[in-house]
This record gives sequence, C-alpha cells and structure tokens, in this order.
Amino acid sequence: MPDLPKQVICINWGTRYGAPYVNRLYAGVARNITPPFTFTCFTDTAEGMRPEVRTFPLPPLDVPMPTGTKGIWPKARLWGAELGDLAGPVLFMDLDLVVTGTMDGFFTEGRPEDVILARNPSTPFEKLGQTSLFRFPVGKLLPLQEKFKADPQGVADAFKFEQRFVTREAPGGIAFWPRGWVRSFRNDCARPFPLNFFLQPRLPAEARVVIFPGGLLPPHAIAGHWGRHYRPRTRLEHLRGLFSADRPDPPLRYLRHFLLPTDWVAKAWAE
Repeated sequence: MPDLPKQVICINWGTRYGAPYVNRLYAGVARNITPPFTFTCFTDTAEGMRPEVRTFPLPPLDVPMPTGTKGIWPKARLWGAELGDLAGPVLFMDLDLVVTGTMDGFFTEGRPEDVILARNPSTPFEKLGQTSLFRFPVGKLLPLQEKFKADPQGVADAFKFEQRFVTREAPGGIAFWPRGWVRSFRNDCARPFPLNFFLQPRLPAEARVVIFPGGLLPPHAIAGHWGRHYRPRTRLEHLRGLFSADRPDPPLRYLRHFLLPTDWVAKAWAE
C-alpha cells in the first residue's frame, strides 16, 4: 500500500490542557515523523499555540453533552462529514500522549479506509479499542455521529465510553495497531511494588507512543507523583504517609503509587 498522507489531528477545549499540551504534542510528533506532515488542532482558542500548528474552530455538534458518564463524548465533534480542510485518513492523538518512537508506521499500517485503534489495556478480554490514538478516514464515522446526535444520553448510557461506541459501531469494524506500538504508562511502564521505590518507570523497547489514561499525566510522571491526589515525596516520606489519616488510597494501592521522577518522559515531552 502506498504511504498515506501524514495528517495528525487533535482536539482542545476548555482549560484543562491548552496550548502547552498542544505544543508539546506537536514537538513530539515532529521529532519522530518523516516529513511532509500536517498537524491540525480543532480548538476553542488558538492562543499560545506555535505557528506550525494549523488551527480550526471546534466542529459544530449542537446537542447537549451526556451527564454521569466517563466517556469523552466531545470527541464526537470529529466524526462529521467534514473536518476542516482535511480529506482522507487522519491520525487522532490525545493531548496527553508522549511520543517515544517513529510515527511513520501509523500511516502505512492497514488500508486507507480502515479505522485502526490502540488496544485498551484495562479490558483485554473485551477486545476494546482505545481512542487515545486512532486513525480513520474523514467522514467514515458520520453514522456514529448521527446516532449520537439522535440520543446523546442514551448512547452514553449504553456504551459508557466513546471508545466502546467506536469499537462496536464503526462501519466495517475496526483493526488494532500492532502489539507494542502503543503502551500505557500506568499498565506497562510503572514498576510494581517494591521495585517502584528503587527504579524509574521503564520505557518498553518497542513503544512508539505512551498513553496516560486515568488521571496520571506526563507532568506527574516527570515530577514523580501518582496524579493530582499525590505530591512528590522521598521514599521515606511516602512510607510515613502510609500511617496518615489523609492517605489517598488503601495501603497496598498507596504503596504501588509511589513514583520516581521519570527522565525519559521529561525528554520525550519537551517542547
């Protein structure tokens, strides 16, 4: 199959991520991709974004977002018949990814018409896809957007996560990236107790992208703490915290959630 055009997209709204995350994601892609490529962000504000990032307004999705759901349903904005000035396959990337290896294979894998997802590491028996990094042709997911617009709350209640909706309902089905290309920091990199007290999280040799689901973000890994409920501590401070009344997790989970600062994340996430 001839190489596909390298079109990377992301989406940004609100204040949780913003330009710092967009700019770092662009830098990580640019360091690990063979030109030419485009990097397009659909956003409610382009303030602070580097000039190499192409920006478009958020695609319209004139329905109320579901409530009481864990899914990131605003991503459905990207499933319309049109997507800015783009056509053909696009590679969507969450803003909190870290690029650790060559991106070129994400544009040569499969067929241009394929919808290709990462594997969800938390549900191996369900064969659930992960939409943190997935490729789809512009317009192919329009039937999903139409179903969602017809009953946003009903779809969210039935599928819970937008990635389950894509996995189950994508026209023609889905494919997965080769095993090892996309790794989870939480599942594949963080060390088990007690090794986490002595060794930094590992970077699997075959990993091209590391995803950060579940609230543990790249800045946390760089600083050395497990998400927003923890703060950087020495080994001894963390062990003393085991007996604290405000300990954020049960004892065994608390011990597993000690994290040393992760040098390779700092290097890969640099702008």
